Amino acid sequence: MSIINFMLGNLIENTKIRVMIADDVVEMRRSTRLMLTLVPDLEVVAIVKDGQQAVEMIHNPQANIEIALMDINMPRMNGITAVRLMLEHNPELACIIISAERDRKNLKAAKEIGALGYLVKPYTTEQFINLMERVVTHVRKRREQNLSPDEQRHLERQQRLFALAELYSRERRTDKKAVRLYERLASDQNCEPRWLHTLAMMYVMRQEWKRLQQLAGRLAQMKAKSPPPQKNLPIPMHTPFG
Repeated sequence: MSIINFMLGNLIENTKIRVMIADDVVEMRRSTRLMLTLVPDLEVVAIVKDGQQAVEMIHNPQANIEIALMDINMPRMNGITAVRLMLEHNPELACIIISAERDRKNLKAAKEIGALGYLVKPYTTEQFINLMERVVTHVRKRREQNLSPDEQRHLERQQRLFALAELYSRERRTDKKAVRLYERLASDQNCEPRWLHTLAMMYVMRQEWKRLQQLAGRLAQMKAKSPPPQKNLPIPMHTPFG
């Protein structure tokens, strides 16, 4: 992961990307939510059973949905119609259409209304993740474009900080100045794990055992919160647009 990508993921996107799942089949809602745990920086904040509920959720400012996973065949309102109405309300919403069949008419309609991708059931976990990572990149770029001048200046300062951290890492520095730099990085609760591990090694080499113990506890908590590795789920063909 590059310095810029991490900054965008950690600083610009200080909060997780908020996701809605819309599907009338319970098993699909569950499997989709499970697969989303394999994509960093995503948070499922809404699960609905039909297109009408999805549209209503997008109109709720507290929900603040950024990505919508929409099945096509749903009661009350189908996914295509729902996505069109949602994008009319919020053109920046990232939508993925999910269909049980590869229908050219639906594929064309999804592209025309502005969906970012089209998934055809059944699809593999790998295909799902690849498409979602593309959508996450899209959302991050949009967030970057919406930065205020103060946020942009903060980002530039952080860019210099990360560049210096990379330099110190290559030089294998363990002096006090380097320690202070990595401690500054570690003060962020969303700090990238590799910086924490680098800092831990510095504490070992400097025999700063008390600080090492505190950092080890934090690393253990991060490991405990990480989702267990998943087998390839049987939910395969995806068509990204663009």
